[in-house]
Amino acid sequence: MGMQGDFLQLLKEQGYQIGTSVPAGTEIEITRGTTILAMKYRDGVLVAGDRRATAGNMVMYDRTDKVLELDRHSVMAIAGVPATAYEMVRVLEHSFKYYRRTQLQDLSFEGKLRAVSKLLKDNVAAALAGTGAVAPIFAGYDFEQGSAKIYFYDILGAEFEGVEYAVSGSGSPTIRGILHYVNTWGGQPLAVLSEEEATIQALRLLTCAAEFDSATGGVNHEANLYPVVKLITERGLQTVPDTTLKSLFESRVTRKG
Repeated sequence: MGMQGDFLQLLKEQGYQIGTSVPAGTEIEITRGTTILAMKYRDGVLVAGDRRATAGNMVMYDRTDKVLELDRHSVMAIAGVPATAYEMVRVLEHSFKYYRRTQLQDLSFEGKLRAVSKLLKDNVAAALAGTGAVAPIFAGYDFEQGSAKIYFYDILGAEFEGVEYAVSGSGSPTIRGILHYVNTWGGQPLAVLSEEEATIQALRLLTCAAEFDSATGGVNHEANLYPVVKLITERGLQTVPDTTLKSLFESRVTRKG
């Protein structure tokens, strides 16, 4: 990513910084986003998140969107402090647009990974202070490799590839165990699931997470409130409509099907 197209460097030169630190010992109840997951399926990658944001033991908001579009072929799912994560997403979205307009081509998948990692590393002070910890999942389509990919990060910016799936947030321990079981002994690996079957799995996983983690919202059928589920393929980004999620939840999650 050359200097001419480096929107992040331009922001830094103008004095802009992601995240701020606070003195040690300062006690603040920070709003946090909770459970997110990504998994490969037959046509690409599915990324999903529940809708709940919490502060300590309080539910702050039950309509949070944690799967945020960066461009037509990539998303960042957020777990951690939404204020910091949303700011990172805005910077990345504008950075990708800036590069495309100045270089007359899309930023490479590798370049996008570097941009995400750089923002997280610039945010280390706030993460360590506890006011800006973000542990996101980045997913996108890599045209050079001809495949959809998943990467997850710790709060210090360390990058790991999720070969088959990745999870983050407070409900992730439950989901990680189930994903390992399903992918290993479930009859067929996740990577061969159809779009519909992958979506059903995402709904079931987030329902399980909500059962064992109070910070995960899961599905609120009475309020017609469903997780955010997005699909990334070579054709681009697609959001699964709530009407589809409602139908699948009623037929394949609330009863055996």
